[in-house]
Order: sequence, then C-alpha cells, then structure tokens
Amino acid sequence: MSMLGLFMQADWVVKAVMIALALASIICWAIIVEKSLLLGRLKREIRGLLAAAAPGAGQGLPSPQGEGLAARVLRAGTREWRDGREQGESRFEYRHRMEHAMRHALSGELRRVEPGLPFLATTGAVAPFIGLFGTVWGIMNSFAGIAQSNDTSLAVVAPGIAEALFATAIGLIAAIPAVMAYNRLLVRLGRLRADGQSAAADLAASLSRRPPSLAAASASRSAAAE
Repeated sequence: MSMLGLFMQADWVVKAVMIALALASIICWAIIVEKSLLLGRLKREIRGLLAAAAPGAGQGLPSPQGEGLAARVLRAGTREWRDGREQGESRFEYRHRMEHAMRHALSGELRRVEPGLPFLATTGAVAPFIGLFGTVWGIMNSFAGIAQSNDTSLAVVAPGIAEALFATAIGLIAAIPAVMAYNRLLVRLGRLRADGQSAAADLAASLSRRPPSLAAASASRSAAAE
C-alpha cells in the first residue's frame, strides 16, 4: 500500500496518467522557480527606473549602460530626447513620444515573463480532471476484478480503489501549486507593469523639461553661424 506499490500495481492507463501528472508537476515547479527569479530581477530593474524618475534624482541626462530592463527603457527614452522636438510639435506631444518609446521597451521586456504561464493555467485547470479520469478507469478495473473473482471483501476491493484514488491525489498535487503560482505571478507582473509605466511617465515628463538635445543645439548653432 506504499505509493510506489500503488503505482506498480496500477493498470497501464492509470500508470500513464500518473506519469503525465508527475511530469506536469515537475515542469510547473521549474516554471515557478524560473519566473520567480526573473520577476525578482525585473523588480530591481524597475526600482532603478523609479529612482531615476524620482524628484531630485539629478538634473543630468541618465547614462544607461548594460542590457537590463532599466537600461533598455532609458535608452529608448533618451533616443527620442536626443532627436529633439520636431517643428510644430508641442511639449505634450514631445513628452508623449518619449513615454511611448519607453513603454514599448518596457512591454517588450515584461513579455519575456509570459511564456510558461499558460502552462501553469492549463495544468491547474486540467490536472484534476486527468487524475479523475485515472481514478474512474482504475475503479472500473476494480469492479471488473470483483466480478471475475466473485469476492467483495475489503482485502480484494481496497488495493484497486486505493491506486485509483492515488491518481486523483497526484492530479491535485500538480494543480494546486500551479493555480496558486499562476495567480501570484500574474499579480506581481501586473504590479511591475504599473510601476514601470509610472516610471516611464515621470521620466518622460522630466526629460521634456530639460535643455534641447545635442542635435538640436548643434542645428541652432549652425543656423546662427549662417
């Protein structure tokens, strides 16, 4: 009646169900660990963006280095800043252009978290039913064995029903962490997206108040020389 014994005595269909659910559980835990580490790193990056956007963070142009989220978002915004305001472009439109560029870079980085999340949702929704299928199949085999042996004693019935119910237990073991992790990761991702968009808006507003870009200043000096 051990777990290994229940697995070894199960019908081949029930064994296949147990193996599939066990593999799904392992994959889910791998996704949970990987996404948790990734979200932790992105949280630190977005904190850097919020610090750069905070009042009094410095009047100089940010100098993004590296390939992280904060660096990519800052590069997207400062690229538009250096282009300067176009002729006839209002300050609001200029700020919106920088903010749009930073939000686009932010969305691209956050989309890297999304692969794997649908698997968690699918496992959480489907695993209990797969386990239930294994249970129903196992109980059907148990009743068939009872009919053949003409013995309804508990010693005959219990092993088959136990191994059948074991499939449902594995389905729940796979589904419950998957559902909890999926909801938790979605909440964390939503908070990071909101914080990142807020930082992008503040950075765009800050950059739009700063002096013209080097390109615009160079064009002004050339025009004055002529």
